[in-house]
Amino acid sequence: MVEPVPPPLRLTITAVARDPRVRALRTAGEHIGIDVPDGLGVSDVIHVSGDLSDADRDRLTGLLVDPLLQVGSWETPIDHGVEVTPLPGVTDSEAAAVLVAAERLGVPVRAAVTGRRITFATDTPEDDARRFIERVVANPVVETWVFGAATPSLDPVADTRHRAERIPMTALDEAGLAALSTERGLALDPAELVVIRDHFAGMGREPTDAELETLAQTWSEHCAHKTFRAVIETGDGDREPLLRQLRDCTDSIDAPFVRSAFVGNAGVVEYTPGTTIALKAETHNHPSAIEPFGGANTGVGGVIRDVLGIAHRPIAVTDILCFGPADQPLSAIPEGSLHPLRIAEGVVDGVADYGNKIGLPTVAGAVLYDPAYTTNPLVFAGCIGTAENWAEHDGPHAGDRVVVLGGRTGRDGIRGATFSSATMDATTGEVAGASVQIGDPITEKLLIDALVGAEDLFSAITDCGAGGLSSAVGEMAEGVGADVDLALVPLKYAGLEPWEIWLSEAQERMVIAVPPGSVEAMRHRCDRFGVEFSDIGAFTGDGRLVVRCAEDVVVDLDTGFLHDGRPQRRLPAHLPNPDRTPVTRRVDDTSATLLDLLAHPNLRSRAEIIHRYDHEIRGTTVVRPLTGVERDAPADGVVLAEPRDAHGIAIGIGVNPWHGLVDPEWMGWSVVDEAVRNVVAVGADPSRISLLDNFSFGDPRRRSTMGDLVASVDGCTAAAAAFSAPFVSGKDSLNNEYTASDGSRHAVPPTLVITAVAHMPDVEAVVTPRLRTPGDALVLLGRTAPEFAGSHLDMVRPHDGPIGCAPSPDLEAPARYRALHAAMLDGEVAACHDLSEGGLAVAAAEMCIAGRLGAYVERPEGVDATTWWFAESMGRLLVEVPQSDLGSFLKRFDGDAEVVGTVTDEARLRLGDVEVDLDALVAAHTGGR
Repeated sequence: MVEPVPPPLRLTITAVARDPRVRALRTAGEHIGIDVPDGLGVSDVIHVSGDLSDADRDRLTGLLVDPLLQVGSWETPIDHGVEVTPLPGVTDSEAAAVLVAAERLGVPVRAAVTGRRITFATDTPEDDARRFIERVVANPVVETWVFGAATPSLDPVADTRHRAERIPMTALDEAGLAALSTERGLALDPAELVVIRDHFAGMGREPTDAELETLAQTWSEHCAHKTFRAVIETGDGDREPLLRQLRDCTDSIDAPFVRSAFVGNAGVVEYTPGTTIALKAETHNHPSAIEPFGGANTGVGGVIRDVLGIAHRPIAVTDILCFGPADQPLSAIPEGSLHPLRIAEGVVDGVADYGNKIGLPTVAGAVLYDPAYTTNPLVFAGCIGTAENWAEHDGPHAGDRVVVLGGRTGRDGIRGATFSSATMDATTGEVAGASVQIGDPITEKLLIDALVGAEDLFSAITDCGAGGLSSAVGEMAEGVGADVDLALVPLKYAGLEPWEIWLSEAQERMVIAVPPGSVEAMRHRCDRFGVEFSDIGAFTGDGRLVVRCAEDVVVDLDTGFLHDGRPQRRLPAHLPNPDRTPVTRRVDDTSATLLDLLAHPNLRSRAEIIHRYDHEIRGTTVVRPLTGVERDAPADGVVLAEPRDAHGIAIGIGVNPWHGLVDPEWMGWSVVDEAVRNVVAVGADPSRISLLDNFSFGDPRRRSTMGDLVASVDGCTAAAAAFSAPFVSGKDSLNNEYTASDGSRHAVPPTLVITAVAHMPDVEAVVTPRLRTPGDALVLLGRTAPEFAGSHLDMVRPHDGPIGCAPSPDLEAPARYRALHAAMLDGEVAACHDLSEGGLAVAAAEMCIAGRLGAYVERPEGVDATTWWFAESMGRLLVEVPQSDLGSFLKRFDGDAEVVGTVTDEARLRLGDVEVDLDALVAAHTGGR
């Protein structure tokens, strides 16, 4: 019987002075051409239920309202406005915090919902207000809104949990199976559906809904990496799967510091005895397209749990973001898509919200803009963790308990694995809204505190990511078996079907295997840190995955079929045949071209984004993402110190999809080179570098896309072998395509992100791009060639002639980087900057900006000016060397180094006979021009 609930109450909290959110909303509306209503205002609203006295209200007001900055009111507002609240079932972490705080205060709050109130001038036309709310404020995927005062339901929901449904499929033909897959959003291949049908026909029964959803999740592209495990048909014979090529590359390098590669949740390396480093980078693309804040927020939370899931303490976060151009008119945005500016704002807010609240620095990353990312934004989130005296867990063992820790289970995130395995269209937000999760970083912080240091209390650990308990328990039970009861899983609210509980991707949950003798100790530890502990079953040893919901068996699967029964894909690939003929270019306005490059969205300062992240928390960030006298110049890599020693790690990022459009193989090499070059430039040891690969491509069923993917793997593995830098983990995110209403398909460019994590032998000897001393020599390392295809010069100075070739691999780069590192160890390098987008001219300008000094760079006689200043050839660095060390420095490179200029105390950069004022460089780079 449901008890009667007192009438709901509401507390409206409004800023006394100007609320900065008003300016942000106004700017967002203006940028996309939306009329901003007059009298715009923003308030927070907290809806609560409970038998509250006046004193209780006063206590809540005192807790939730800052009397210096805000005013609170328990009256229903009468001004003209709209109220936005989360949809039922969407995580409301602020409401959860209100409940916890109220309980500690002794205030009898039974339920809470938070929201926002957007107010307008009383004469604002309703249509204008509606358009502004729909385009700028609310996201219908996770929010609802009403004119006037919202009245969200705070009534408890009766538990209407049902029995599993049997899905009739054993008599279906292939057309019927395809219709079933579409209806349920299974995203399974035809051959897979046939195998599942025949498996259950052989058992003489139909599958349950939970069994079918479990197989779809386990066999999804997102979880099974079907494309990277597929046999490749090229027309010249079969090629081995791409994942095997990556693993074989790592095996052939045989680096002694690799402890674990391509196993478990993250890669593990050991650069110094006793201290291991866990590395992982993930993608959260589709969710971020339809709900940018939640998609990015939970992307960060998920990759943090990946590192936690291999028993390492997370210490830092990275992010690489790809958006459509922010200046597109709203009319140009395809139906069903959010404007790129709104996506970008939501994604950056989501990254900042999770990293800042959980207490981890967001230290390295990149932001790219291209029209191809308009409907398909890409969000890559990475995490680094450390552990002392790490030993890989050897469980689970038969008899161990299946324990769920952390957040409660809700309807959010259901079918996220299959959703991420399909392409998108105008209806994606409507049909996949339940696939989006909302994060709760505070709960995850408590999980970290409870698990780090308790490694001896459990035999295995993994996170609840894509597929939720189905994935976590299902993977842990492989070859062992498990028997669990969903009735023991704590829920956010009643009314969930058994398959929804099993497949929910509700965030901030971990699953551990706990020996019976350690259960009470682990439970006590969780109680101490305020982490919910739920013993839901046991690992059995019989090789079967049995899932119950009270008395009803909803899943009964052989783990051998679950994990090994999927038929291997065979995918045809049309390998690209790029033109690799160098073509020279001519640009007459060197000064204006340089300023346009510095102001380009892909090269300009990222300070407005970076400053929203806390990259200093934990106090170990030695080289930050912004460097220089005014902290407004880009660093090549970042450096984190080991607090108790002199060493540390450097992190570098390599990404360039524009090269991938013209030559995917050379792009694969170039992004490895760039990532390696970035860590070497700050002083890292080139002989101790580990790599992460993240592939985001279009639909691999298209032969050309598959060919581009194969070529990019060829390129990156060849580069990794050349640099002796092993891949230790990775992630593929495919089907990044959008089908427009007219049937046209829009795919992302071939996007490969390489993260390099390297040993830093001495964090006191780091090097940055900041110019130091007038009179020092500027030395260019590496060769320069007329390689302009996919260059940023082509973006700011398009031309009608042949595009030429993309930058070609530099086979001398590994030896060059080793020589540079030796020079750095001997103190011969004052500053260093890698050459990438924009070439030598941009690199020199960025060094001048960093040091607020001038420079003179000359062009060798007979060398083409445009090539010299703007080509993006691989393997190059610009180095500041004191005159006293110049001779010994040059000897190290055996003719592979060339003195090209000097540092000056003039406030300008001279490129041959072209002069550009330092103020103009700074203004272009920071957006002030």
